[in-house]
Amino acid sequence: MTPPSMRKDAARNRQCILDVARRLIDEGTPLQLNDIARLAGVGVATTYRHFPTPEALMETVATPGLEALITRAEQALTEEDPWGALTGFLGTTLTMQLTDPSITLVRAAPEHVLPRTRELTATLDALAGRLLKRAQAAGSVQGVVTWDDLLPLMCGIAYAAGVHADGQEERLDSGRRYLGVMLRGLRS
Repeated sequence: MTPPSMRKDAARNRQCILDVARRLIDEGTPLQLNDIARLAGVGVATTYRHFPTPEALMETVATPGLEALITRAEQALTEEDPWGALTGFLGTTLTMQLTDPSITLVRAAPEHVLPRTRELTATLDALAGRLLKRAQAAGSVQGVVTWDDLLPLMCGIAYAAGVHADGQEERLDSGRRYLGVMLRGLRS
């Protein structure tokens, strides 16, 4: 998302920086702002002006994915079957984590530097917690489990699937298997 009052050249530079960052994240390359400036064909000062830290850049890249997960969680809360809603949401979350590495990196980070990221993750956690509580109230999930338990498990599943599989389809298959194991353990 481009800030509304940005000049065209500044918006273009910002987008070039984001495109390079997206490519590097997808390749598993750590974000180094000086390298990104060079690859984007912009000045180092331009890169730092838009994104003062690699974390701010990472969070900006992850924002559309976080927004999509919030939309999916809101939709899941309207579904009649609480267990199906929870498992569907977790399945979507895992798929997004495995296809957009920025999601897992941001979700696993101990702190966030952008207020928007803090807002998005708090909203997402609240919605996911509601999905879990609905499933618990329906007797589908053990009552001792909290969203604070599931969040690191989801990051762990994404990590394990990424480490133990080579191609994207193999990662998705492995991740779904690991998620299935976790869901069987959650079931009341």
